[in-house]
Amino acid sequence: MTPANTLTRRTATLVLSLCMAAAFAGEALAQTPPAPVRMRGTILSVTPATLTVKDRSGEVVELAISDKLVVSEVYPIKLDDIKPGSYIGTAAMPQPDGTQRAIAVSVFPESARGTGDGHRPFDLLPQSTMTNATVADVSAIANTPAGRKLQLKYKGGEQTVIVPADAPVVTSRPGDRSLLVPGASVSLFAQAIDGKPTVLRINAGRNGFALPY
Repeated sequence: MTPANTLTRRTATLVLSLCMAAAFAGEALAQTPPAPVRMRGTILSVTPATLTVKDRSGEVVELAISDKLVVSEVYPIKLDDIKPGSYIGTAAMPQPDGTQRAIAVSVFPESARGTGDGHRPFDLLPQSTMTNATVADVSAIANTPAGRKLQLKYKGGEQTVIVPADAPVVTSRPGDRSLLVPGASVSLFAQAIDGKPTVLRINAGRNGFALPY
C-alpha cells in the first residue's frame, strides 16, 4: 500500500470515529453534529488549509483546519506556582488510600476558571482520572522536596491529589498559527465537518516543549 493510500485509509478511520456518535445518537438527534474527538501527537506537516499529525498510537491523519481555529500555547511553570485559590486540571491515577497521584497538572488562566468543573474518568491512561477544581489547600509532603498535597474542591465533591516533585506543571496562553510547525507537540479536538476531519481547537508547545497530555 502506498503512503498516500495509507494516509487516506487512516483519515477515513478518523472520519468514521468522529461520525459514530451521531450515528448511534438515534433519529431524534440526527441533526446534532458529532462530538469532537481528542487527538494527541506530533505535527508532521502543515499547509494553510491542512494539518498532518502523527498521533500517540502511531497513526498519521490529515486534518482540515477550521477558519475559526483556536490556538493555545502550553508552557511549563513551577510546582510552587500552584497556590490556594488556583483553578487547576490534573490528570491522575487513583491510589489505594483514596487519593489521586498526579500525572501532570494544568493551572488554568483566570479567564478559564470553572471550565469542566468536576471529577471524571480520563483517556490518558487506563483507569486515569481528570479533576478540574479549585485548590483549597496546599501542603508539602512530609515537609520534604518530594512534592505537594493538594486539597481540591469542586461542585459536589473534593479530592486529595499528591503531586510528585517531577510531575509536569503547565499553564496556557493564547497562541497563533506560528506554533504549528513540524515537530511541535500538540493536543487537539477535531470534528467531522462536511465529511472531513477538521481541527477546531489545538494546544501546542513551543521550541520542542512536549505537552504532558
